[in-house]
Amino acid sequence: MKRRSRTALLAASAVVMLVSVLGVSAGPASASSPGTGVVTTSRPPLLHPASTPYRHTGRAAVALTFDDGPDPTWTPQVLSLLRKYHVKATFCLIGVNVKAHPDLVRKIAADGHTLCNHTMRHDLQLKSKSRAAIDADLRATSKLITRASGGVKPTYFRAPGGNWSGVIVSVARQQGMASLGWAVDPRDWAKPPSSTIVSRVRAGMAPGVIVLMHDGGGDRSRTVAACKVLLPQLTSKYRLTRL
Repeated sequence: MKRRSRTALLAASAVVMLVSVLGVSAGPASASSPGTGVVTTSRPPLLHPASTPYRHTGRAAVALTFDDGPDPTWTPQVLSLLRKYHVKATFCLIGVNVKAHPDLVRKIAADGHTLCNHTMRHDLQLKSKSRAAIDADLRATSKLITRASGGVKPTYFRAPGGNWSGVIVSVARQQGMASLGWAVDPRDWAKPPSSTIVSRVRAGMAPGVIVLMHDGGGDRSRTVAACKVLLPQLTSKYRLTRL
């Protein structure tokens, strides 16, 4: 009995250590919707063990993220496509856009997507600011998102341009947000042809990747066109998850 108990204890300890190393939640994922390839998983813990952002989901499921919105032209089109294919995504919102279009934030939240803080004005120089300034920016943006969404607080933060620093990650963590990076960047912000966006996403696809795209910040017609091609393909091959 002692030997068996010791073996069980060692096995349990190994599982805990593996979860800690991967930086993912030990909670179970919900079952995927039949025939859709869509799954909503439990979220990773907010206390990140390192001073770097998450770039993978920590499991087989793939996550789609959309930055720089909400935008009155492109966000509704992205939401419509996600709804059509029963996909939940993560939206990284800019504070001034949230203030201008609170109705869109409510729609994003009502559809069950995850909300992410993307600073007040997409400050690419955020990491050069003081800790107090970073704290104030993130706090003010989260307040706007929470109010516009009807009480849903952002659980993630994404630094504009991926310009991270240890201070930024630390401040976000103190405010209850995990730092969110990406593994696949089709550079849709540069407005390449939709076929290029599609090919770049396909080339980078693998279990667990986080994909960066944009529903705001300019003309996103090419991104919308790419999503029309990508969503049916991705849902047939991968499980898609919100974060």
